[in-house]
Amino acid sequence: MKIAILGLGVIGTTYAYAFQKAGHQVEHILREAKRKEAPDSLTVDLLDGRYNSKGEVKQDTYTVQIANPGTEYDFIFLSVRNGLIKEAVKTLKENDIRGTLVFFCNFWNTREEVEEWADGYNYIIAFPTAGGYMETGHLEGVLFEHLMLESERNAQIPNYAELISLFTSADLKCEIPHDMIEWIWIHMAINSGVTSTAARSGNLEDPQQLALNLMNNSSELSLAIKTIREALKVVEARGVNLKLYKSEILPYKIPIWIASRAMKVMFAKNELTRKIMTLHNDKQDILYCCESVYQTGRELGVNMPLMESNLTGIGISTI
Repeated sequence: MKIAILGLGVIGTTYAYAFQKAGHQVEHILREAKRKEAPDSLTVDLLDGRYNSKGEVKQDTYTVQIANPGTEYDFIFLSVRNGLIKEAVKTLKENDIRGTLVFFCNFWNTREEVEEWADGYNYIIAFPTAGGYMETGHLEGVLFEHLMLESERNAQIPNYAELISLFTSADLKCEIPHDMIEWIWIHMAINSGVTSTAARSGNLEDPQQLALNLMNNSSELSLAIKTIREALKVVEARGVNLKLYKSEILPYKIPIWIASRAMKVMFAKNELTRKIMTLHNDKQDILYCCESVYQTGRELGVNMPLMESNLTGIGISTI
């Protein structure tokens, strides 16, 4: 298949690597200024969880191919910050780049707003389970064996089977929740509880150390679970029936002392989860997640004393 990745970021490039290794033609859509700076290849250090639950360490090279204007693709993956999605689609239109869009990122928006972003393109919502960081000429990442994907009924794209085939060819399994947008809201709520707790007592410029501090501290993990419970009330206040997402929220419904101990053991033993936590260093993404959940909670009258205390510790205004 012919696949486009918007930009040369961590998430998109990690999956681009997997697709390229599976034999697909993969190209990156870059602005003119970025095209001139783009490397011909990247060295890759990947903790790959597709074939082993503990992850396999792989060192490889990824060849960077650049897209040309006026090109049509089977799928175009957009893994960008929330505020840039609409602008990203505009860039595609201006360059006459066509194909089915795969929105592959966090957002706190409604179905109607996502439809507006798509601006006439066929689109589907998915969510990656990968992470890492990029530096000059090098990608260090983590890739899990599954990803989240909208159901065929909700997506209504003509080439759904081809998308499943693409993921299968790269040995990626698809998990399909009741509603992809609601699932992303739940994911953001959980993340806001974890990251706001981790960040409240340290330097947000050093997220790796904050993650390590949280994962190794039972009392901090207990606080994170309590904060997650507050954040999930915001999702429920938005009209989501949480009973439809039992597997996602069950770890935060059991007694806190059991949940915190289980989380600490998981972080200690699951190298994939531990590494993705320490590699997540996008400060803007962390703040966007926390602020979105908290502000909506205030608007909907949800009492969030723990989240408010955490955000105050980070230096975010809660007035």
